[in-house]
Parts: sequence; C-alpha cells; structure tokens
Amino acid sequence: MTTFLASPFMHNMFAGLAQGVLYSLLALSLVIIWQSTHVLNFAQGAMAMFATYIGMTEIDRGVGYWWCVIISVTVGMLFGGLAERVLIRPLYGKPEINAIVVMVGFLGLIEAFVAGIWTGVTRNIPPPFSQIFFQAHGQVILLSPFVIFQFVLAVSIMLIAAAVFRFTKLGLQLRASALAPEVARLLGVRVSRMLTIGWMFSAGVGAVAAVIIASGNFGLYPTNMNGIFVAGFIAAVVGGLESPVGAIAGGLLIGLTEQFILSYWSANFASLGGIIILVLALMIRPQGIFTRSVERRV
Repeated sequence: MTTFLASPFMHNMFAGLAQGVLYSLLALSLVIIWQSTHVLNFAQGAMAMFATYIGMTEIDRGVGYWWCVIISVTVGMLFGGLAERVLIRPLYGKPEINAIVVMVGFLGLIEAFVAGIWTGVTRNIPPPFSQIFFQAHGQVILLSPFVIFQFVLAVSIMLIAAAVFRFTKLGLQLRASALAPEVARLLGVRVSRMLTIGWMFSAGVGAVAAVIIASGNFGLYPTNMNGIFVAGFIAAVVGGLESPVGAIAGGLLIGLTEQFILSYWSANFASLGGIIILVLALMIRPQGIFTRSVERRV
C-alpha cells in the first residue's frame, strides 16, 4: 500500500488534487455570486487579493494567523457588499456586458492600487499547518497536513453553500432575487438586501481562497490571483454555474488534468488542460456537468 501511495501516478494525483482544490474554492465563490445575483464578477480574484493584503499583512505587527484570516474574510465581505452597492447596483436591468466591463476595469484598478501601496514584491505568509510531506517506510507521499486542510476546507465550504441555497429561507430568497426580482419583491423579499448579501457571501469565500493560496507556495503579490481566477472560472463553467458540487468537481478535474499533462507531456502545455476540458464540456453539456436541465411551463 505504501509503495502504491508513493508511486509516480499517486504523486501526480495528490499534486493535481492539491492544485485543483485552489481552483475549486475560486469556482465556488463564482457559483455563489451567480446563484444569488446572476452576475459574474471578473474582479473576484483581485478583490480577494486586496482583502488578503489588508488582513495577512497584520502578521508583521504580531497579530496571530487566525485573527488575520478573520480580518481578511471580514474585509472581503465588506468590500464585496460595497462593490455591489456602488458599482453593480446602477447596472441592474442594463445589458450584461456593462457589468463585465465595469468589473474588468475594477480589476485593473485594484491591482494598480495594491502595487502602489505594498509594491510588487512577493510576501511569504506562514502556513497554518506543516507543508512537509508524509513519509512511510522511507518513501515520500505527496500529502501534507496543509494539503489535507485545503481539502477539508473546500468540501466544508461546498457543503455549507449547498445547504444554504437548498435548505434555508435565505438561500431561497437569494435565488428568487436573482431569477425573478420583481416577483420576489411582490412576495415581500427585500431584493436589494439579498443581492448585497449574495455579493458579501461570495467575496468572503473568495477571501478564504486567497488566504489559502497566499499561505501556500504562491505567496502574496498583486497579480497572484489572476491565473487561479481563470482556472476557477473555467471550473465553474464546466461544473455548472448553478452547482456548488460542480464547482468543486470542476476544479479538481482541471487540477488533475494540468498535472498529468505537465508530468507526461510538457509543462508548456499544462495550462491548456483547462481549455480542452472547457471546450469538450461546452460541446457535450453546455449547461455544466452538474447542472440539471429544468423545464418550466409558461
């Protein structure tokens, strides 16, 4: 058993899953914001990165790691709510491209602002758990306490998000506000509040993802979320923008594909793994692998 876990195949499996879980967290934040507002936030990664800078740089002042995480997530949620009220709210009812253009511009503004304050030097954030791989009978297994923490965190957030949207009154109101805001208002739902809560929820999950990414091997710098965001966006589309489970599955699938291409083909083509999966998914099941087609009577 130990020999199998330490084999090259399992090394690639563990490395791919460790990378894929990062994509999954970003994908999950996009699924949350889509389910609650039907808007795709292309500045999600940059907003999460900014919140991480605010919270995690407090480590330099002697603040404990977990307190810094709480600060980052809180700032991320407040930032998300503020962005919805100031930038997105005036665009409801307008062409969808308007919100996309605004958030892409906001992405560039955030990155320039962060680089101007904290410079572009990579900051190393100490991880909360050991990154030393396990060993058994003298053989290395590419799993560490930190990687296991990533898996548990991603699955926990997925279960919480799925439970909120499926089984709670808040989740029902969030989905109703996104799908039929006028009907929701007639039923007494405070749609504007629900849209803000949806952005806050999503931004909080994005901040968690950014903190984990910065605490790993990536470090923290102004553009560290760009590549992760692209992969997370692809994962969300492949898994289905209506499915938290799909976000996790899509992220893991892309992470594994990239790792096996890197290992058995060429590192130059590893980033094409997600594109290949996206094209195949759109051809076979454009609504997403885990999104069910629902017929509605008119």
